Amino acid sequence: MGEEEMTLFLEEMANVRPLKNNTTSTIGEQKVSTQAQNLRRAQLQMSEQLAKLVTDVNMIESVEPDAMIEFKRDGVQDAVFHRFSRGGYPIKHEILLHQLKVQQAREVLYNEIQKSRQKGERSILVIHGKGANSKPIPALMKSFVASWLEQIDEVLAFHSAQTHHGGAGALYVMLAKSEQKRIETKEANHKGVNIR
Repeated sequence: MGEEEMTLFLEEMANVRPLKNNTTSTIGEQKVSTQAQNLRRAQLQMSEQLAKLVTDVNMIESVEPDAMIEFKRDGVQDAVFHRFSRGGYPIKHEILLHQLKVQQAREVLYNEIQKSRQKGERSILVIHGKGANSKPIPALMKSFVASWLEQIDEVLAFHSAQTHHGGAGALYVMLAKSEQKRIETKEANHKGVNIR
């Protein structure tokens, strides 16, 4: 390139600015981004769920400290519920709430239910205590727990425990299968169909 050509070239290129760095990300960066997005999505979902679980005592129905309580969603078979209410299913996890403040108990209950489902647990024990002397109402924690459990979609049923598991101070809680467990069950049942 001659001197005139170089001068002409530089004049033409005078207003040209370099492109910004290429913004394409590597697969590793995309994976980290996706994991972060999934975590934010899960946290947002948890916040929405927790917001549904009220902590205002005036917005729940109070129960008596010694009352036996139960709840069953449509679709839970009567025979299954009867066996469940008698403590007929193994309990692999206990959630202790009776010494927590209401706000703490709400978060612990919700988080522990989610963890239990992810582990594939279907029956857990929630110990809320009777709270005969609790303020501002008797059975404060028990009343909140009963209200919350009815509002958590993953809870299929609950029933006051048998005496050896805490009686009126505890609840058996039946959980829905996690999505992963549903897939595993479906695959296992599908494989069984082809066996002769």
